[in-house]
Amino acid sequence: MPMPSSYHARPLTEALLVLEDGRWFRGISFGAEGETFGEAVFATGMSGYQETLTDPSYHRQVVVATAPHIGNTGWNDEDDESGRIWVAGYVVRDLSRVRSNWRSNRSLDEELRAQGVVGIAEIDTRALTRHLREGGAMRVGISTVELDPAKLLQRVLETPPMAGAHLVADVTVSEPEVVPAVGEKRFTVAAVDLGIKDMTPTRMAERGIEVHVVPASVTIDDLRRLRPDGVFFSNGPGDPAAADDAVTLLQEVLDAGMPYFGICFGNQIFGRALGFGTYKLKYGHRGINQPVMDLTTRKVEITAQNHGFAVDAPLDRATPTRWGEARVSHVCLNDDVVEGLELRSADGELLGFSVQYHPEAAAGPHDAAYLFDRFVDMMAARTDAPAGEGNA
Repeated sequence: MPMPSSYHARPLTEALLVLEDGRWFRGISFGAEGETFGEAVFATGMSGYQETLTDPSYHRQVVVATAPHIGNTGWNDEDDESGRIWVAGYVVRDLSRVRSNWRSNRSLDEELRAQGVVGIAEIDTRALTRHLREGGAMRVGISTVELDPAKLLQRVLETPPMAGAHLVADVTVSEPEVVPAVGEKRFTVAAVDLGIKDMTPTRMAERGIEVHVVPASVTIDDLRRLRPDGVFFSNGPGDPAAADDAVTLLQEVLDAGMPYFGICFGNQIFGRALGFGTYKLKYGHRGINQPVMDLTTRKVEITAQNHGFAVDAPLDRATPTRWGEARVSHVCLNDDVVEGLELRSADGELLGFSVQYHPEAAAGPHDAAYLFDRFVDMMAARTDAPAGEGNA
């Protein structure tokens, strides 16, 4: 039986949203009351809001849902992608009056209130999205405390921008964690946590990989002691241009001859390690319907994405590096943004690869699941010794 939402059972409180260019919207508070600040971005997924809100890549961002009706499936205890909600705030058009799903434990409103996350509903999210498409992602504030747009704008302008933000230390694990292989163990992978989603090591474990999730502060000596068959860099928040430590570590990984796979932030770090630059996109790619071509197979896949920065690499030629030739392997069919990189030795051996999107598909389509199999194949090709001893 559908359960009523607590949002409609308590007195309504006015909320104000103000963008850094002065545009503002009035709406109704849901979740926690108070105020919050961050970067306003829009996400186009029509489902998967729980996975979106718990994705560490959204740290310090206020997410605008373009789907008009949010909250109908409530909140359950199974679909979180991390241990908490990471978004700085949530903006929706129509918050569902009921939650109706057999796995629902409570409402979206209740979970946001419990975790202290400020939300605003009943605003014109279509107008807001169009404004962000024209003006680009920008700083924003939401408040139930300060309802004067001019005064809240001053607070917004005092908040730091996303460009130049180094946020990995906020989201990485404090101690190593191990996700055991499902069934027979075939390989050991060191997964450097830059803001990893829970489904990523799960997808690897399903393929017989024992995944050691390690903090972003890990050293190359720490990785050597794990004797991994491969190294993985995860997704994560912030500006890749500020993540120099991760770039240095990855270059050391490549020097050590460890097979590499990265996604999202891990793609941007791979790009920098190979000598490419990165840049901030106007409003980014966030949703579960982005078309990408795999230039290796010429196949088109629909992908889940969440990024505001991209790699600046040539689409039409390979680039020499000290490890071999690097080239773009995937491209977005909407705007030609680089969506993947690969590195091959002089004799064509695959040394490492990365993609800008989320093959773990939580939430999203499963078109890109083959990338985990490509990682397995790369480790198998490089590992003559038993699993865990190939790169000692």
